[in-house]
Amino acid sequence: MSNPTLKTENLVSQWLNWDPNAETRQEIQDLFDRGDNAELSKRLDRRIEFGTAGLRGAMKAGFAYMNNLVVIQTSQGLAMHLQDHVTDAKSRGIVIGYDSRRNSEAYAKCTAACFAHQGFTVYLYSEVVATPLLAYSVPALNAAAGVVITASHNPKDDNGYKVYWSNGAQIIEPRDIEIRSYIDKALVPWKLPAPSHAEALEGPYKHLVRDPKSVLSSYFSKIKCWSFHLSENRKRSLRITYTAMHGVGTPYVVRAFEAYNLQPFIPTEQQVNPDSEFPTVTFPNPEEGKGALKLAIETADAHQSPVVIANDPDADRLAAAEKQPNGCWKIFTGNELGILLADWVSRNYLRVNPNTDRSKLVVASSTVSSKMLKALAEREGFEYGETLTGFKWIGNLLYDAKKNGKTPLFAFEESIGYMVGDVCWDKDGIHAAAVFGEMASYYYDKGSTCELELQRMRKELGFYMTKNSYFFCYEPILMERIFKNIRNSGDYIKNCGGFKVAGIRDLTLPGFDSTREDKLPTLPMSASTQMITFTFEDGVVTLRGSGTEPKLKYYVEVVGKDEESSEKKLKELTEAIINELLKPDEYGLFWPKE
Repeated sequence: MSNPTLKTENLVSQWLNWDPNAETRQEIQDLFDRGDNAELSKRLDRRIEFGTAGLRGAMKAGFAYMNNLVVIQTSQGLAMHLQDHVTDAKSRGIVIGYDSRRNSEAYAKCTAACFAHQGFTVYLYSEVVATPLLAYSVPALNAAAGVVITASHNPKDDNGYKVYWSNGAQIIEPRDIEIRSYIDKALVPWKLPAPSHAEALEGPYKHLVRDPKSVLSSYFSKIKCWSFHLSENRKRSLRITYTAMHGVGTPYVVRAFEAYNLQPFIPTEQQVNPDSEFPTVTFPNPEEGKGALKLAIETADAHQSPVVIANDPDADRLAAAEKQPNGCWKIFTGNELGILLADWVSRNYLRVNPNTDRSKLVVASSTVSSKMLKALAEREGFEYGETLTGFKWIGNLLYDAKKNGKTPLFAFEESIGYMVGDVCWDKDGIHAAAVFGEMASYYYDKGSTCELELQRMRKELGFYMTKNSYFFCYEPILMERIFKNIRNSGDYIKNCGGFKVAGIRDLTLPGFDSTREDKLPTLPMSASTQMITFTFEDGVVTLRGSGTEPKLKYYVEVVGKDEESSEKKLKELTEAIINELLKPDEYGLFWPKE
């Protein structure tokens, strides 16, 4: 070990002076005493990035990780920003919630005390809350903003800090950049009139703190408006199996099922209650497939239940699986579940509202999600909106649509995020669970299944099939080189593996869209994000670098007249993209473990 540099000594001194938590102070002190300058540099030289609606990372001491001090600094910056940018911000207040992860409640109280210190009304949930319900609470209370402490489906040692604007949608650019600048100016913790942030909430700031949970009754009343068979649901016999994936969803899905008059679900007992250790799953993410849903499927088999649904730990996403006639279980992809729900909501809305102006009904999806929704919108005469990846874009798009007199009907993205109607301006696994429950119950009562209805839709709209995957790319410079070679100085490919290119859209600045007269994309562009979409005569491919992981992701979709031809096209196009553009062997990319 070497002697610390002056910069390291200064950063260590700052940390020890500012950090209110004894455990994380000791972590840095121990590293300093051991002379572990490499680790100190890793933890202190850079700050955790405030972006994509807030923060997310591992819980450790240091400015580069999630901990009490970073949460305090972020909250101080956000409070100052709100005071400068939102009228009556202090009296309108801020809504704060948290999930069941380790340290979530402590981080929420640190956040609450920072805002109370500035005189904000603080709506602090007294128990764990699902992320979509926090998002709903912000506009329901006319609050200036909202914060939920969660890392969603990340590994158990991670946590996060997610920010919602006053409209109830996640913050987007340039607001996140503006908030980041305020955080940088508010790094010194404010001196509180109590020994700790938690004690300040119980003492001198107590008069500013309210529990907003009574507002949730209006949420369940609003989602009931999107039930299309309310009186019939209680007569249907389907029993659905549910897992909360050790997260917060159970009591809220119980209430959602009650609101829809659905049969009570069968709980996956080992996973139904919150547990920050996530003891039964390697990754608490229902997107992981049969591994994550193993216990739920076993529970369903034991109870002769043919349908499984799952929330991720903060309950903003929904997964579903169905037992097939051959006894095997089919786990629906995010795209398949999205189009099933879109078809259900749109058909029933039009049945109940036959004289509606279809041109004012809006559906939306992210650019990497299935274009089957666009085909549905074109057939029905709906407006279709396409956004960048991330529900922050979808929520804001549909919020603006409603402000302009249109009716948000449905939105989704392929990473199992769904939004029904205008209840919540974010993906909502609680509401989606009830809608799916009503849909599945109706189909089974009529002698059909979700898979049979999906096949009906494919016959009507085309056999859309997708392949979404990634390669690990650990060097940012290599990622840039791969995309630079794909661009080939603006001379993009004209065909790939025999598939003719019909359009190219490059969302990395300076941007390019071959289908537009001015050659500029309509979607937001970025200098730091690599993203190119190739449209083929019967398919579409998007290549992008992940903003949060060392991954080069690819999304391939084809459409054909039948399942066999679509599967063949999908295999051929995927192989062509990998071999001709991504070239994993040449670039030294790492294949994911299957």
